[in-house]
Amino acid sequence: MSNHFYLFQTMKTLPKNWITEGLIDFEYKKYQLLAYLQANEKEFQAVKIYPALGDLIAHHRTLSEIQSGKTLLSNLFPKALIGIDFQKAQLQYEKKINDGKVMEEIAQITEFALPKLKNQIEEGKAIYDFVEEQVEFEPVGILPIYTREGYILLTQERQNEVHAFRYKSNFLQLAGEKFRSITLWLVGVFQKSLVNTLEKMKMELIREIKELPNPATWRFHSQNCLPLEETLLPVGKRLLLRSVSE
Repeated sequence: MSNHFYLFQTMKTLPKNWITEGLIDFEYKKYQLLAYLQANEKEFQAVKIYPALGDLIAHHRTLSEIQSGKTLLSNLFPKALIGIDFQKAQLQYEKKINDGKVMEEIAQITEFALPKLKNQIEEGKAIYDFVEEQVEFEPVGILPIYTREGYILLTQERQNEVHAFRYKSNFLQLAGEKFRSITLWLVGVFQKSLVNTLEKMKMELIREIKELPNPATWRFHSQNCLPLEETLLPVGKRLLLRSVSE
Protein backbone atom coordinates (compact mmCIF):
# COMPACT_ATOMS: atom_id res chain seq x y z
CA MET A 1 0.00 0.00 0.00
CA SER A 2 1.24 3.48 -0.85
CA ASN A 3 2.42 5.74 1.96
CA HIS A 4 1.69 8.90 -0.01
CA PHE A 5 -0.91 11.38 1.23
CA TYR A 6 -3.16 12.99 -1.36
CA LEU A 7 -5.22 16.14 -0.84
CA PHE A 8 -8.18 16.61 -3.19
CA GLN A 9 -10.64 19.42 -3.45
CA THR A 10 -14.22 18.33 -4.07
CA MET A 11 -14.56 17.01 -7.62
CA LYS A 12 -17.92 17.43 -9.30
CA THR A 13 -17.00 15.08 -12.13
CA LEU A 14 -14.66 12.20 -12.82
CA PRO A 15 -13.10 11.72 -16.26
CA LYS A 16 -14.65 8.84 -18.18
CA ASN A 17 -11.43 6.80 -17.98
CA TRP A 18 -10.42 8.07 -14.53
CA ILE A 19 -9.37 4.62 -13.38
CA THR A 20 -6.59 4.39 -16.03
CA GLU A 21 -5.64 8.07 -16.24
CA GLY A 22 -2.82 9.71 -14.31
CA LEU A 23 -1.13 7.99 -11.37
CA ILE A 24 -2.39 4.41 -11.03
CA ASP A 25 -2.12 3.92 -7.31
CA PHE A 26 -4.84 2.53 -5.05
CA GLU A 27 -4.54 5.24 -2.39
CA TYR A 28 -4.49 8.02 -4.98
CA LYS A 29 -7.53 6.67 -6.83
CA LYS A 30 -9.36 6.03 -3.56
CA TYR A 31 -9.07 9.67 -2.49
CA GLN A 32 -9.94 10.82 -6.00
CA LEU A 33 -13.14 8.76 -5.86
CA LEU A 34 -14.02 9.85 -2.32
CA ALA A 35 -13.64 13.53 -3.26
CA TYR A 36 -16.00 12.97 -6.19
CA LEU A 37 -18.54 11.14 -4.01
CA GLN A 38 -18.35 13.92 -1.43
CA ALA A 39 -19.22 16.49 -4.10
CA ASN A 40 -22.16 14.35 -5.23
CA GLU A 41 -23.35 14.04 -1.64
CA LYS A 42 -23.57 17.84 -1.41
CA GLU A 43 -25.64 17.89 -4.61
CA PHE A 44 -28.02 15.25 -3.24
CA GLN A 45 -28.35 17.10 0.08
CA ALA A 46 -29.52 20.11 -1.97
CA VAL A 47 -32.00 17.76 -3.78
CA LYS A 48 -30.09 18.20 -7.05
CA ILE A 49 -30.39 14.92 -8.93
CA TYR A 50 -28.80 15.61 -12.30
CA PRO A 51 -26.24 15.44 -13.76
CA ALA A 52 -24.80 13.66 -10.70
CA LEU A 53 -27.06 10.57 -10.83
CA GLY A 54 -26.55 9.93 -14.55
CA ASP A 55 -22.80 10.36 -14.14
CA LEU A 56 -22.70 7.87 -11.25
CA ILE A 57 -24.64 5.28 -13.25
CA ALA A 58 -22.24 5.65 -16.20
CA HIS A 59 -19.17 5.15 -13.98
CA HIS A 60 -20.74 2.13 -12.26
CA ARG A 61 -21.58 0.57 -15.65
CA THR A 62 -18.01 1.07 -16.91
CA LEU A 63 -16.42 -0.51 -13.83
CA SER A 64 -18.94 -3.38 -13.83
CA GLU A 65 -18.06 -4.16 -17.44
CA ILE A 66 -14.35 -4.06 -16.61
CA GLN A 67 -14.84 -6.43 -13.68
CA SER A 68 -16.97 -8.84 -15.70
CA GLY A 69 -14.57 -8.74 -18.66
CA LYS A 70 -17.08 -7.21 -21.11
CA THR A 71 -14.75 -4.24 -21.60
CA LEU A 72 -11.08 -4.94 -22.27
CA LEU A 73 -9.15 -2.96 -19.69
CA SER A 74 -6.23 -2.51 -22.08
CA ASN A 75 -8.47 -0.46 -24.41
CA LEU A 76 -8.88 2.23 -21.73
CA PHE A 77 -5.17 2.97 -21.43
CA PRO A 78 -3.53 5.77 -23.42
CA LYS A 79 -1.61 4.59 -26.49
CA ALA A 80 1.54 5.89 -28.18
CA LEU A 81 1.63 6.55 -31.93
CA ILE A 82 4.45 4.43 -33.41
CA GLY A 83 3.83 4.66 -37.14
CA ILE A 84 1.48 4.85 -40.10
CA ASP A 85 0.32 2.00 -42.34
CA PHE A 86 0.00 3.79 -45.67
CA GLN A 87 -1.43 0.75 -47.47
CA LYS A 88 -4.34 0.49 -45.02
CA ALA A 89 -4.42 4.24 -44.33
CA GLN A 90 -4.31 3.54 -40.60
CA LEU A 91 -2.39 4.96 -37.65
CA GLN A 92 -0.48 2.36 -35.64
CA TYR A 93 -0.47 2.56 -31.85
CA GLU A 94 1.34 0.78 -29.05
CA LYS A 95 -0.17 0.35 -25.59
CA LYS A 96 1.79 2.29 -22.99
CA ILE A 97 0.84 -0.01 -20.13
CA ASN A 98 1.37 -3.74 -19.92
CA ASP A 99 2.23 -4.31 -16.29
CA GLY A 100 0.74 -7.00 -14.05
CA LYS A 101 1.17 -4.87 -10.89
CA VAL A 102 -0.76 -2.03 -12.53
CA MET A 103 -3.56 -4.44 -13.37
CA GLU A 104 -3.64 -5.58 -9.74
CA GLU A 105 -3.94 -1.95 -8.58
CA ILE A 106 -6.84 -1.38 -10.96
CA ALA A 107 -8.59 -4.55 -9.81
CA GLN A 108 -8.27 -3.33 -6.21
CA ILE A 109 -9.57 0.13 -7.14
CA THR A 110 -12.51 -1.38 -9.00
CA GLU A 111 -13.43 -3.63 -6.07
CA PHE A 112 -13.31 -0.64 -3.71
CA ALA A 113 -15.23 1.73 -6.00
CA LEU A 114 -18.17 -0.42 -7.16
CA PRO A 115 -20.05 -0.75 -3.83
CA LYS A 116 -19.51 2.93 -3.02
CA LEU A 117 -20.85 4.00 -6.41
CA LYS A 118 -23.80 1.63 -6.00
CA ASN A 119 -24.67 3.03 -2.57
CA GLN A 120 -24.70 6.59 -3.86
CA ILE A 121 -26.76 5.59 -6.92
CA GLU A 122 -29.35 4.09 -4.56
CA GLU A 123 -29.38 7.34 -2.58
CA GLY A 124 -29.91 9.35 -5.78
CA LYS A 125 -32.72 7.03 -6.91
CA ALA A 126 -34.44 7.42 -3.53
CA ILE A 127 -34.36 11.22 -3.94
CA TYR A 128 -35.70 10.85 -7.49
CA ASP A 129 -38.57 8.66 -6.23
CA PHE A 130 -39.38 11.21 -3.52
CA VAL A 131 -39.50 14.03 -6.08
CA GLU A 132 -41.64 12.03 -8.50
CA GLU A 133 -44.10 11.02 -5.77
CA GLN A 134 -44.74 14.61 -4.65
CA VAL A 135 -45.31 16.14 -8.12
CA GLU A 136 -48.61 16.33 -10.01
CA PHE A 137 -48.67 15.83 -13.77
CA GLU A 138 -51.89 16.25 -15.71
CA PRO A 139 -53.29 17.74 -18.94
CA VAL A 140 -54.50 21.34 -19.13
CA GLY A 141 -57.80 21.14 -20.97
CA ILE A 142 -58.53 18.42 -23.53
CA LEU A 143 -55.55 16.59 -25.00
CA PRO A 144 -55.41 16.40 -28.80
CA ILE A 145 -54.57 13.14 -30.57
CA TYR A 146 -51.14 14.52 -31.53
CA THR A 147 -49.06 14.90 -28.35
CA ARG A 148 -45.50 14.82 -29.68
CA GLU A 149 -45.28 18.61 -29.47
CA GLY A 150 -46.78 21.01 -26.99
CA TYR A 151 -46.22 22.84 -23.72
CA ILE A 152 -45.48 22.17 -20.07
CA LEU A 153 -46.63 24.75 -17.49
CA LEU A 154 -44.40 24.24 -14.46
CA THR A 155 -45.63 25.50 -11.10
CA GLN A 156 -44.37 25.21 -7.53
CA GLU A 157 -46.27 25.50 -4.26
CA ARG A 158 -46.44 29.01 -2.75
CA GLN A 159 -44.97 30.56 -5.91
CA ASN A 160 -46.87 32.66 -8.43
CA GLU A 161 -44.37 32.20 -11.26
CA VAL A 162 -45.32 29.74 -13.96
CA HIS A 163 -42.52 28.62 -16.28
CA ALA A 164 -43.85 27.74 -19.73
CA PHE A 165 -41.74 25.27 -21.71
CA ARG A 166 -42.30 24.10 -25.23
CA TYR A 167 -41.44 20.45 -25.87
CA LYS A 168 -40.83 18.29 -28.89
CA SER A 169 -40.53 14.52 -28.96
CA ASN A 170 -38.19 12.84 -31.44
CA PHE A 171 -36.96 9.33 -32.19
CA LEU A 172 -33.26 8.49 -31.88
CA GLN A 173 -31.71 5.52 -33.68
CA LEU A 174 -29.09 3.85 -31.49
CA ALA A 175 -27.55 0.43 -32.12
CA GLY A 176 -30.40 -0.49 -34.43
CA GLU A 177 -33.10 0.42 -31.90
CA LYS A 178 -35.42 3.40 -31.74
CA PHE A 179 -35.61 5.52 -28.60
CA ARG A 180 -37.86 8.49 -27.92
CA SER A 181 -36.23 11.68 -26.66
CA ILE A 182 -37.67 14.96 -25.41
CA THR A 183 -36.32 18.45 -26.09
CA LEU A 184 -37.50 21.28 -23.81
CA TRP A 185 -36.99 25.02 -24.08
CA LEU A 186 -38.36 27.97 -22.12
CA VAL A 187 -40.85 30.13 -24.02
CA GLY A 188 -42.17 32.37 -21.26
CA VAL A 189 -42.70 33.09 -17.56
CA PHE A 190 -46.22 33.98 -16.42
CA GLN A 191 -47.66 35.23 -13.14
CA LYS A 192 -50.43 33.01 -11.81
CA SER A 193 -53.49 34.67 -10.23
CA LEU A 194 -57.21 34.05 -9.75
CA VAL A 195 -57.78 35.73 -13.10
CA ASN A 196 -54.71 34.53 -14.98
CA THR A 197 -55.36 30.77 -14.93
CA LEU A 198 -53.37 28.02 -16.64
CA GLU A 199 -56.10 27.78 -19.30
CA LYS A 200 -55.62 31.49 -20.09
CA MET A 201 -51.86 31.02 -20.31
CA LYS A 202 -52.41 28.17 -22.75
CA MET A 203 -54.61 30.41 -24.94
CA GLU A 204 -51.96 33.14 -24.85
CA LEU A 205 -49.31 30.68 -26.02
CA ILE A 206 -51.60 29.59 -28.87
CA ARG A 207 -52.03 33.23 -29.94
CA GLU A 208 -48.30 33.99 -29.76
CA ILE A 209 -46.93 30.75 -31.26
CA LYS A 210 -49.10 29.99 -34.25
CA GLU A 211 -47.20 26.82 -35.26
CA LEU A 212 -49.24 24.86 -32.71
CA PRO A 213 -52.92 25.82 -33.07
CA ASN A 214 -54.12 22.91 -30.89
CA PRO A 215 -51.19 21.99 -28.65
CA ALA A 216 -50.99 19.29 -26.01
CA THR A 217 -50.47 21.17 -22.74
CA TRP A 218 -49.51 19.69 -19.40
CA ARG A 219 -49.46 21.02 -15.85
CA PHE A 220 -46.38 19.95 -13.89
CA HIS A 221 -46.72 20.99 -10.25
CA SER A 222 -44.26 20.47 -7.40
CA GLN A 223 -45.56 20.55 -3.84
CA ASN A 224 -42.07 21.56 -2.71
CA CYS A 225 -39.76 24.30 -3.93
CA LEU A 226 -37.00 22.36 -5.69
CA PRO A 227 -34.13 23.18 -8.10
CA LEU A 228 -35.49 23.69 -11.59
CA GLU A 229 -32.63 22.63 -13.92
CA GLU A 230 -31.10 19.88 -11.78
CA THR A 231 -34.29 18.25 -10.50
CA LEU A 232 -37.73 19.30 -11.73
CA LEU A 233 -37.00 19.44 -15.46
CA PRO A 234 -35.33 15.99 -15.62
CA VAL A 235 -38.26 14.46 -13.69
CA GLY A 236 -40.73 16.34 -15.91
CA LYS A 237 -39.04 14.98 -19.03
CA ARG A 238 -39.37 11.40 -17.77
CA LEU A 239 -43.07 11.86 -16.99
CA LEU A 240 -43.62 13.48 -20.35
CA LEU A 241 -41.85 10.64 -22.16
CA ARG A 242 -44.21 8.13 -20.54
CA SER A 243 -47.25 10.18 -21.57
CA VAL A 244 -46.35 10.84 -25.21
CA SER A 245 -45.11 7.26 -25.75
CA GLU A 246 -48.43 5.67 -24.89
